[in-house]
Amino acid sequence: MIKRRSAVTFDWILISVFISILLIGWLMLYVSSYDEAGPWFDLSSAVGRQTIWMGISALVFIAVLNLDWRIWNSLSYPLYIIGVLSLVAVLIFGKEIKGASSWFSIFGFTIQPSEFAKAGTALALAAYLGKPGVSLENTKTILAAAAIFFVPAFLILLQPDAGTAIVYMAFLIPMFRAGLNAGLYILGLSLGFIFIGSLIWSPFTMLLIIILASYLFQSLSVAQKRIPLSLLLLLSLFTLSSFNFINYSLLVLILLLSGVYFFARLFKEGKYRELLLSFILIIGSTALSFGTQWAFDSVLKPHQQARINVWLKPHLSDPKGDLYNIIQSKTAIGSGGFTGKGFLNGTMTRLNYVPEQNTDFVFSILGEEQGFLGSISLIVLFTTLLFRISTIAERAAFPYIKYYAYGVAGLLFFHFFINIGMTMGIMPVIGIPLPLLSKGGSALFAFTVMIAILLRMDLGRSRY
Repeated sequence: MIKRRSAVTFDWILISVFISILLIGWLMLYVSSYDEAGPWFDLSSAVGRQTIWMGISALVFIAVLNLDWRIWNSLSYPLYIIGVLSLVAVLIFGKEIKGASSWFSIFGFTIQPSEFAKAGTALALAAYLGKPGVSLENTKTILAAAAIFFVPAFLILLQPDAGTAIVYMAFLIPMFRAGLNAGLYILGLSLGFIFIGSLIWSPFTMLLIIILASYLFQSLSVAQKRIPLSLLLLLSLFTLSSFNFINYSLLVLILLLSGVYFFARLFKEGKYRELLLSFILIIGSTALSFGTQWAFDSVLKPHQQARINVWLKPHLSDPKGDLYNIIQSKTAIGSGGFTGKGFLNGTMTRLNYVPEQNTDFVFSILGEEQGFLGSISLIVLFTTLLFRISTIAERAAFPYIKYYAYGVAGLLFFHFFINIGMTMGIMPVIGIPLPLLSKGGSALFAFTVMIAILLRMDLGRSRY
């Protein structure tokens, strides 16, 4: 008896969530451009232009769904090259807006090539990682894969648009799924912690943390871990409780003398490699910590220092200057309470107290008008969208589809996490829009096409 394969249909959950987020974004933009004295809808307004882009995106969405998904594998590198060339062209011929040459102006519309380049980069990286024989255990392979997204990120950084360039780091997610050593991610996160920690606290405080972290590494390297981990816990509690009460130099001396025990354990067990790594950890991390503080004080310009202080040291920022946007955004979100003020009843957003409320701070409109319930509902929708994309990735029969799906998921996650974090002051304000909600036709079009390609790839699994 021949068993029939069950029919494969679209992922209707993903489509439903995708359309729901689009509609929420349209409503938020409608609120931001609403004028009681004017017409209820105006094509020249922010929501009007976004509606035009939504119509164009819908037509392209349908067209993509009718193409054979395998065509994208063939077009991956050509589309990537076109994207890179457009980034070069915009540096020469682009229109400068707010100090960045990131847009082309065509027939009254501004087009941002960096958004389209994301799609090409996702396809090209997936094509490279999905090739037979490609292994991320090889250093040359790692460098080649990293170059695929570092090249467009560097060109975007020249515009300059640091926010969009940072988003390209999302492509580290498909590289992790392709087998890139997790230790590199741990190292990167550790360096990031030292960098940020050195700006929040002094490098001298970070030195204590670095010493204790090196002892943790040594404790986990020995055969019998109970005693060294117990001693490390006591040292950590002692450091925390006595930091403000005893001389700093004496505290460092106590920690260094305690290190004799940890070093002796490694030496006794012949863990010379781990012993060397721990010394490198202490010296390298300390140099990075003091170097970070030096660069902040001596290299960065005042406006760059101010932007970092808004994020990490808001108490040092001017509430009527650099901190104003964050204060207004947090106030608007908080004023919504649990259920919100109601549609078109958000006083702060309606009266434009929140700057850039239809781009960077569009989430504040939702927070004020729909409150905690509306905000958490949007977060649930985005989480569901990411989960469905990951599901498509894991059920894909070809590595190419899997890595492309994780590339799309990574881009959406970075945009979503950083943007919402910006509006609440827990992430730096670096001009990253909220995908599918913020005003911006290029981003809307690019994400719509990326989702359409993914859905077509998933539908094609019935023919694997």
